This record gives sequence, C-alpha cells and structure tokens, in this order.
Amino acid sequence: MTLQQLRYIVTVAETGNITEAARQLFVSQPSLTNAIRELEKEMQITIFHRTNKGVTISNEGDEFLAYARQVLEQTSLLEERFLNKKERRSRFSVSCQHYSFAVNAFVDVIREFGGKKYDFTLRETQTYEIIEDVSRLKSEIGILYTSSKNEEIIQKMIRMNGLVFRELFVAKPHVFLSAEHPLAGEEMVTLDDLADYPYLSFEQGEYNSFYFSEEILSTLDRRKNIKVRDRATLFNLVIGLNGYTVSSGVISKELNGENIIARPLDVDEKMRIGTITQKNMPLSRYGKAYMEALKQHIPHRQRLS
Repeated sequence: MTLQQLRYIVTVAETGNITEAARQLFVSQPSLTNAIRELEKEMQITIFHRTNKGVTISNEGDEFLAYARQVLEQTSLLEERFLNKKERRSRFSVSCQHYSFAVNAFVDVIREFGGKKYDFTLRETQTYEIIEDVSRLKSEIGILYTSSKNEEIIQKMIRMNGLVFRELFVAKPHVFLSAEHPLAGEEMVTLDDLADYPYLSFEQGEYNSFYFSEEILSTLDRRKNIKVRDRATLFNLVIGLNGYTVSSGVISKELNGENIIARPLDVDEKMRIGTITQKNMPLSRYGKAYMEALKQHIPHRQRLS
C-alpha cells in the first residue's frame, strides 16, 4: 500500500467517478482502476461498488477512507514541518443551505489556512445534494436544518448514508424582509400579515418535496410564490417586490447588506440547524477549525438550547 494509492481512492471518493478522478490526478483511467483493484486485493476489501453512473462507497470503504484521510492529513503535516513544503495546496469543501453564518465561518478558515495555494469549495445547494455530497466525500461537512415536519425523513436519509447530524443551535423562524417593507416596523409578524406579499423560496430540483424544502412551513398554501436558485436573486426580489422568505433569523449585514432585516414569525415551530459529517471519519484540521468558526458566528440571542 502506498500514499499514492490512498490519494487515488480519496480522489475517486470525492468525485464519484473514475474518469473525472483520473483527469484530476493526471493518470490514465486504466492505471487508476488497476491501482485501486490492487489496493482492494491487498486489503481484502471492496472499497467501491462500480455502477453505470460512477462509483459508490461500500460500508468497508467508508471505514477505510476514514483511515486513509487521516494518513494523508498526517503526511501533509509532516511534510510541512520537516520538509518545509509551504506550497502544498490546501483542500476543503462544505455543502450547505443558504446561511450567512456558514459563509462567514468559511472565510475564517481560508484566512487561517489558505496560504499561497488552496482549493476550497463552498456549495450553497439543494438539501438532497448536501446529504449526497457528504456521503460521497465531495464535502467534508454539510449544514442543514430539521423541524417537526421533516425530521423523520431527513434523519432517516442521514442514517442510511452513514452520516451523523450534530445540532448547532435551535432557532425560532424569522422572516427576511426589505428594510422598506410595510411590515418592517413590526416587532413580530404573523402569517396573516404576510398573505398579500410574494413568498420566495429556494427550489429543490427533482427533489422538490416539502421534506427537502429549505424554508420551514413550506406546506402552507400561499397565493404568490417565487422559486429561485441563489441568495443574491432572492434578496433582490425581496427588495424589489416587497417579498419575504422564512429562515433562522441569523443575518449578516456584511453579506446581505443593510437593506435586509429579520423579524420573528409568530408560529409554534422551531428549526434545529446542525452539521452532517461522515459517521466514522474524524475531521481534518480544516473541518475542526470550521466547526469552531461556526460557533463564533451564531448570535447568542438566536439560541434556544
């Protein structure tokens, strides 16, 4: 077993595709396939199941990859310490719902570890893809929420994919409004107050069931609905149309500007916002730093637990 083979399997796991992994590694596809098969034979396990759509990680492969990533992480630390390799490219990835605190924490990690070369990825994406990204090692950490309405389904998917959910905080639902919105002066708003205004939400592609909705109370019938894919578009429409969306209430003026405000929504519901990670895989130094940074960007007034 070699470090090169370990790098090969980690890259295949992250891409979920032999062809793409070979391209990133600058090796031929047959060479990559043979190297993986030799490693599987030596370790007497099956790391990957091959399918027409790519590869999936076996249960044995999950555990093996956890050790492989530890070995590679320690190797990098040794090289930096004793070989003075300062030009090594740092790699780290997070997949999350559209939360400003997740972005701010990501910035902190880059400032701490970025150096002269790095390859970091922050994917604000659909709920189903967050779970898929972490299960396939495309991202080390995912961030999403559960509530009384979706918790059973989301937690079942998390367990089925060999992941674990860790709560960051519990929040009461808030609405994001324009600072010029007619309801901006209210200390708290009700669903009846919002009935005449456009409701904005993030679309979830083919997994558009309310279980995967990023916004709590998504099953309510609203007369005016607009779905978008990105944060900037959503906030532009919130401002331009006096629309609103429902979220945790954690807001960043640096990212969202002075024109977006949060007001508590008068409903009997809570959002459990947390991280998902591989169950048997210890966090990298970047992952550990990111977890700590998250705690620094969650306002204490939002925490209910």
